[in-house]
Amino acid sequence: MSNLSTLMQRGTEFLGCDTAIMCGAMSWVSERHLVSAISNAGGFGVIACGAMTPELLDNEIAATKAMTQKPFGVNLITMHPQLFDLIAICDKHKVSHIVLAGGLPPKGSLEAIKATGAKVVCFAPALTLAKKFIRSGVDALVIEGMEAGGHIGPVATSVLAQEILPEVADQIPVFVAGGIGRGDLMASYLRMGASGVQMGTIFACATESIAHENFKKAFFRANARDAVASVQIDPRLPVIPVRALKNKGTEEFTAKQREVANLLDEGKVDMMEAQLQIEHYWAGALRRAVVDGDVENGSIMAGQSVGMVTKEQPVADIIAQIMKEGEAALS
Repeated sequence: MSNLSTLMQRGTEFLGCDTAIMCGAMSWVSERHLVSAISNAGGFGVIACGAMTPELLDNEIAATKAMTQKPFGVNLITMHPQLFDLIAICDKHKVSHIVLAGGLPPKGSLEAIKATGAKVVCFAPALTLAKKFIRSGVDALVIEGMEAGGHIGPVATSVLAQEILPEVADQIPVFVAGGIGRGDLMASYLRMGASGVQMGTIFACATESIAHENFKKAFFRANARDAVASVQIDPRLPVIPVRALKNKGTEEFTAKQREVANLLDEGKVDMMEAQLQIEHYWAGALRRAVVDGDVENGSIMAGQSVGMVTKEQPVADIIAQIMKEGEAALS
């Protein structure tokens, strides 16, 4: 057994796959093709449910199962109005792992997932939350730094890893995410006690990714400093910042926030509805870029590791390269 697989053993046993590399759930990108390819290549694919209805999720899981015999997970957004129906769909398909993202799980949701027999994975953006999740019976954690693409927290991955891993890694498997583009960095987080990593940006332009070629070309052209976090313009509207490549869509989002903040002022929407409007805005903007290829007005969500994504290649090659770099770093 190699050094790397020894360090990953806890993660691979937890996920039920060969390499403890989870794929970040990227809306519109992490669907049946990419998810099955990652699981088939020994990693752990995760379907991004995002704003899907229960019917859509039902079809997506069934289609993914038709493309892989290997385990994969489903990422659910905690503020989805039909969260409990989505959990029931995962139960119907006996999904092995459910990842909860986007805020604290609503009352009863952890118990509902546990009742299906699935393992629950939550995002912990701070040590206090990590401890709280462990007390409430969560099976594993993802700590994701602000270098990541899509929705992000305020703290860098390297700081989170130093703060959280020494405190909790002996109690529960922890996966580190955000800004990881190479295997040697993965190896150093494993050495610090992580059970594995989660990577998204590095897989977004894989051959098997259905992202539009314009979207992929935007990735190949970009460097780290092009992936910027969205600006929050109203303190009463606590919008989770999103990291994406700078374009016209980034500016349009600022205008969208103003519009929703005004509705909030006039009492025309409540906070939950305001946040859902923002979520739906992102889902639409992301679809324009990923599916339609409108990279001017759409949202090209990308992490700061985007500068390391320079060409389209099969998932299996990406994973093999990461593993090779990881082994080299440990030898």
